[in-house]
Amino acid sequence: MKTTSDTVHLPVDGLGAVDVTLTDTGTGRPVLLLHGGGGPATVLPWGDRLAGSRPARVITPIHPGFDGTTRPDALTGVPHLASLYIALLEHLDLTGVTVVGNSIGGWITAEMATLANSSRVSGFVIVDGVGLEVPGHPVAVGLSPAELAQHAYYDPARFGIDPTVLPPERRAQMAANGQVLALYAGATMTDPTLAERLSAVSTPTAVIWGEADRIAGPEYGKALAHAIPGAQFEVLPKTGHLPQIETPDLLVDRVWAFITQPS
Repeated sequence: MKTTSDTVHLPVDGLGAVDVTLTDTGTGRPVLLLHGGGGPATVLPWGDRLAGSRPARVITPIHPGFDGTTRPDALTGVPHLASLYIALLEHLDLTGVTVVGNSIGGWITAEMATLANSSRVSGFVIVDGVGLEVPGHPVAVGLSPAELAQHAYYDPARFGIDPTVLPPERRAQMAANGQVLALYAGATMTDPTLAERLSAVSTPTAVIWGEADRIAGPEYGKALAHAIPGAQFEVLPKTGHLPQIETPDLLVDRVWAFITQPS
């Protein structure tokens, strides 16, 4: 399976020129894979799994500013990232793309779905995404590393990360990524205007959720799916906020079933 890494230089309306570093692996149906606040490391192994087990070409960009990549001053919000990735699809001249995003990547996916010029996309998959304001179900923010593990995983003892045992450079990278996440997502990780814009989405969309997600629980996911006309909603058992890590094969099966379903 061929994998390449590259940095593309994209002119984006209102943002100027933006450099996007990406990984491109596999061949077949194109998938744009968008990572969450934990950075690209949270999705790259799953992207390799998808491309290695299905005829899929998986393109995984790093949100500018994450993992030490450059971010122009004008790039400050999730809608900006959505516009950037639409421009990336134009640059790569891709059609029939399925966009798959987890956590804040799911929010970017939802924002992309609201754009009238997203005709290169055939479907959207939001995996435990944030961004929507849901009364009575706030997104859990401001958590310590230990609290984050308890909220994010069905099995935190197995999958949670203790930052104190990581090398100093990795801890510094995690802290820097957290600062970029806060810039993009804001204090609440929600946008009060998103629900109204999602009501106009007409592209097929699936919302997939971990039953044990305590960052944004299944009721939050159900509300997100309800906000998108015709969206499919499925809950994954024994799974938290990061299905691509806890139940990766199950997520591959569900995403591929959506990609290959009859139109």
